[in-house]
Amino acid sequence: MLGVLSFIGFTLIVAIVSWSATRKTNEQTSDGYFLGGRSLTAGVIAGSLLLTNLSTEQIVGLNGSAFSEGILVMAWETLAAIAMVVTAIFLLPRYLKSGLITIPQFLAERFDVSTKTLTSVLFLSGYAIVLLPTILYSGSLAISGMFDVPGLLGVSKGAALWICVWSIGIIGSIYAVFGGLKAVAVSDSINAIGLLIGGLLIPIFGLIFIGDGSLFDGFSILQDKIPTHFDSIGGSSASVPFATIFTGMMLVQLFYWGTNQQIIQRALGAKNLQEGQKGLLLGAFIKILGPIIVVLPGIIAYYMSVQGTMEVGAPDEAYGQLVRKILPKEFIGFFAAVLFGAILSSFNSVLNSSVTLFGIDIYKEHINPKAEENVVVKYGKAFGILLAIAAMFIAPFLSSLESIFSYLQQVNGVYSIPILTIIFVGFVTKKVPAIAAKIGLLTGSILYIISEFVLRPNFVSKALENAKSAGVVDKEALNLVKAEAYPHFLHVMAILFVLNTVIMLLIGKFKPKAVAYEQKESKQVDITPWKHTKPVGIFICIIVILIYIFFS
Repeated sequence: MLGVLSFIGFTLIVAIVSWSATRKTNEQTSDGYFLGGRSLTAGVIAGSLLLTNLSTEQIVGLNGSAFSEGILVMAWETLAAIAMVVTAIFLLPRYLKSGLITIPQFLAERFDVSTKTLTSVLFLSGYAIVLLPTILYSGSLAISGMFDVPGLLGVSKGAALWICVWSIGIIGSIYAVFGGLKAVAVSDSINAIGLLIGGLLIPIFGLIFIGDGSLFDGFSILQDKIPTHFDSIGGSSASVPFATIFTGMMLVQLFYWGTNQQIIQRALGAKNLQEGQKGLLLGAFIKILGPIIVVLPGIIAYYMSVQGTMEVGAPDEAYGQLVRKILPKEFIGFFAAVLFGAILSSFNSVLNSSVTLFGIDIYKEHINPKAEENVVVKYGKAFGILLAIAAMFIAPFLSSLESIFSYLQQVNGVYSIPILTIIFVGFVTKKVPAIAAKIGLLTGSILYIISEFVLRPNFVSKALENAKSAGVVDKEALNLVKAEAYPHFLHVMAILFVLNTVIMLLIGKFKPKAVAYEQKESKQVDITPWKHTKPVGIFICIIVILIYIFFS
């Protein structure tokens, strides 16, 4: 009962504070609803960035990967810090100078309106089909396991999953659709504090459990008993081979933190460039601590399963099982509330960005160009409700996935690399024409789909057939055959990035724009940079490199 009360209490506090903070914001204007009135400060930006990113698809999925492979999967967390530094120094000043509400707006300015629309459609497709359902599914998996919803309600696991999906989806929709960005950002900031506290409690209690009361003894036991799980250098059969860090991994990170609407929208709502840069760098510094929350618990769960002190059915169940095993009952409700907040954060952040993209880039641009701002907001909200319902129907069908996190990263490549390519070329050139951007988007998406969903399955199946015919039965040997049958999807992303960039540059050489692009200055906010941005950014990058050296 105490757990349920603390869960309800913390959730209500977040809702009340979020409502109070947004009462004075005019939610009927584009800036007010989509960007929180361009009033966000560094702490709010950092908290919202982290909570938008750090949800159950990260906590559950990445800990599941760590359960299987160890610390090498920390690349998804630690390298994010470098991408956030690059965004703070190079990208954000350009975005705020143009007074952007959405990233595709830059593409309309740099190329043309149809490029913007095509990019918005790609974003919305990825959000609707992949990201929103994944967030709902992974969140429901965690909440159902933590509260034993099947046993509590006397229903099957499948029914419990549907119940949790729709509960999370409805509450998250209320925040995102009816509260606007500021409600999302404020709730994120409060939940960020709770998640850092709650997230750190899990590895602390886990290490104390292993070390028979001693935190440091627990860590020493892990390093002594399962040393392979503390090697940051992944081999060719790993989900993150070390070489991919220098190819597609950094491209994925730059897309996510620098050009992905759901993330960068928080920084676009900054009251000035200084606050935006400080928010990104604060988030980058905290992100370095990410592996403690999203990797170490998976390693602890692996050790405990090997020792027979905990039973884990599948890697993605490791985190929920660990929480139930080692967290004192009086903390369960608080932690579940924090985790629930993280789930809502990612869901409502993606949904809010979807509403923004539809309202600004599609409805206002193509459906009703003369619409008043309150009408744009109204129809954006209606679209958000439909999108949320669609995601709630799709989410339960993801239960057949082997790894939530791997699925998410691989499928995201359909739109992430093509969009990153045209933004990159748009920034570094002045005469590459709009037709080049359209070709880059289409060829990038189509070639990636062919590579990952046609060629890869064929190459892998043939390689496995040949290996089995040759008498290979060892699981690790078969995994190696599978990995070497076709280039890693992160390498494929890098290859397509280079290929599409070259194609766009060649088109620009032989058919350049008649008039070179010049960025316009909107003067929406003060774009004076923070004087410590570069030194702090370099310091963060050095820490990341040292972490890799320590665990190599």
